[in-house]
Amino acid sequence: MSYRRAMIPALVGSLLITLLLWWAGASAQALQLRGTTNVFDVQSAAELQRWLTPWSYGSPGAPMSGEPTGGDTALSVGTQYADLYNTAMQIRFVAVFAFFLAGALLLIRRIPPTHGRTPAALLALWAWGPVAGTLAVTVSAPWLIASRGHGSYRFLPQLAGVIASSGPITVFAALLTALLTVPVARITAKDADPLPMRQVPPRAARLAASTGTAVIALSLVILSYGSVAAWIQTSFGGGGLLSEPGDLLREWLLLGGWTTPGTAPLGDWLLLRAADALLLAVVWWSLRLLPGLLTRASLPAMAVGAVCATVLGLLVSQVLRMATGDTATVWGPVYLFSTLGVGVPAALTFGVAAGATALLTLRWAGGRDTDDVSR
Repeated sequence: MSYRRAMIPALVGSLLITLLLWWAGASAQALQLRGTTNVFDVQSAAELQRWLTPWSYGSPGAPMSGEPTGGDTALSVGTQYADLYNTAMQIRFVAVFAFFLAGALLLIRRIPPTHGRTPAALLALWAWGPVAGTLAVTVSAPWLIASRGHGSYRFLPQLAGVIASSGPITVFAALLTALLTVPVARITAKDADPLPMRQVPPRAARLAASTGTAVIALSLVILSYGSVAAWIQTSFGGGGLLSEPGDLLREWLLLGGWTTPGTAPLGDWLLLRAADALLLAVVWWSLRLLPGLLTRASLPAMAVGAVCATVLGLLVSQVLRMATGDTATVWGPVYLFSTLGVGVPAALTFGVAAGATALLTLRWAGGRDTDDVSR
């Protein structure tokens, strides 16, 4: 699909996800009304508030202890913090629009929703939404941290907390966005030249998928093991503003967390590991099909496709954990979805590496013809 045809649905999707997140953030104030507890219990209302706050234009919070509390000086300081917070939110919404637009444009152009590619395009756009949300909160994080009045205190742990805050709301907004964007893309691609799916040598495709999945397994199996994860968080020192990078490294390097069974029942431990195995299976199958789905297996397309495959695997594994856990019965139905979208920063890091590795393996193993595809 040409850039001109792909731009229309990409713009529609970017505008839609931005408006959905803005609407969700604007709804955060409604949870503070008196009648909220008649609809949700206190715990569920608090959890919904956590979901919506990262996209809300609400107050950035109270000043720190020791700050002026009266007079013109206090008003000036509070106004400065509010201005910083508003700037952070403006950057956040512009960034989520721009990042989703860039990814959607590439995905729709390389995986047009025609000739058997529609389900793949839908899933890819859905998976790209949480990535765009994570990148947006990352870009806007310095202004948000500064608006709290203590930006120089443990900056990197604060940055890690902001990055992890995009929450399940981006997953739901991305799903609705994908469901509405794909029909628009099908309409714009109706009169385009047909681009049948490529025939990739099966051996090359399987080998490429295996090497790409091995990169994901490096994070999920090795780096996420308890003792290794603890070493990552505690072994890297630093000084001044860039001290304590452990929390930030965990966000961008770890797709999960696990230890040996210990005192836990072996059956429960195996069930949790089954979710990890499902993640790797989804990634392998997605990478196996990806070169054939792409109209041109370029490095950007393979990298973004692998990121989407990893995020999709994460979501599937998290849904399995939700189905087999007892969170809903203990904490309420809202908490059932509280883990959706966790691990997206690491999926971005290792997804890019997995896509590049898979592409190199594909070309080395005899799949060079996948790069010579009709544009």
